[in-house]
Amino acid sequence: MAVRTKAAVLAGDIGGTKTHLGLYRVEGGAPALLRDKLYATREFKTLEEVARDFLSGAWAIDAACFGVPGPVIGGVSHATNVHWTMEERALARALGVPGARLINDLEATAYGMLHLQESEMAVLQRGEPPASRAPIAVIAAGTGLGEAGLVPLDDGRWRSIASEGGHSDFAPRGREQIELLEYLAGEFDHVSFERVLSGPGLVNIYTFLKARAPEAEPQWLADEFARANDAAEVISAAALTGRDPRCVEALRIFTDIYGAEAANLALKYMALGGVYIGGGIAPKILPMLSDGGFVRAFLAKGRLDKVMARIPVRVSLNQATALIGAARCAMEML
Repeated sequence: MAVRTKAAVLAGDIGGTKTHLGLYRVEGGAPALLRDKLYATREFKTLEEVARDFLSGAWAIDAACFGVPGPVIGGVSHATNVHWTMEERALARALGVPGARLINDLEATAYGMLHLQESEMAVLQRGEPPASRAPIAVIAAGTGLGEAGLVPLDDGRWRSIASEGGHSDFAPRGREQIELLEYLAGEFDHVSFERVLSGPGLVNIYTFLKARAPEAEPQWLADEFARANDAAEVISAAALTGRDPRCVEALRIFTDIYGAEAANLALKYMALGGVYIGGGIAPKILPMLSDGGFVRAFLAKGRLDKVMARIPVRVSLNQATALIGAARCAMEML
């Protein structure tokens, strides 16, 4: 790929809660971050409005790419957890560039994973590095649940394959999770993995446990819920400090489901190259992910447990992974 030097690209990681924008200078065929900024997604009416605020008329860009939380069809995205309609041609006009690109946010995250340093990852399972390049699976729980794959190409590059696997049917394991499914089936018309494996999903699990054993909620916890903008953060914090048994149990169930679905994705891609865990939740609950439950659920695939033991599993600690991947895709447009 021939990349023009001394060009500037705009990259974006669009989420239901936060929108992360970054301005990159292309230097020596690689993007170098000039500045970035986080925005509250719901405070803006359109992506164009956020991008114009970020650039503030002071920067001329040559290309733009945005990772969005949903499918991109015909250059248009009506994202699942974002109230904007995003369209490539409208973005290009608004930004004054020849072209703007929309890709699935996990597609961007997957590309970004290829450029992380070892120090930017936590190892959950070392596994066995493959003898040659092999497919990689990427899963990320945040406001929603994203899943993607990375497939090696013959020319040495990688191709990221987006999916909407987070909306596939939740497959419970064991009586407890079957009861969770039955409870959520009464709340939603479709119980997907995203209903249990996301920030709102952790809240759904906690609510299920309250309904299952309705002991009084501690007053301090009720007060924290009342003050919080994000109930999932309250639950995970109370769980990690051991302050509330029900929160501990909710996060334990969440972690077990996370490990099982990461393994499901690995099997679908035969991801001997590894499983990479992204998203905003994993770094925050890393002590629980590292406690063994995630890996036990990951390995529990019966006759293929030995295959699962060969697969490296890592957590991205870099919250800008999707932004890096979007910048790389923008560079391809130069």
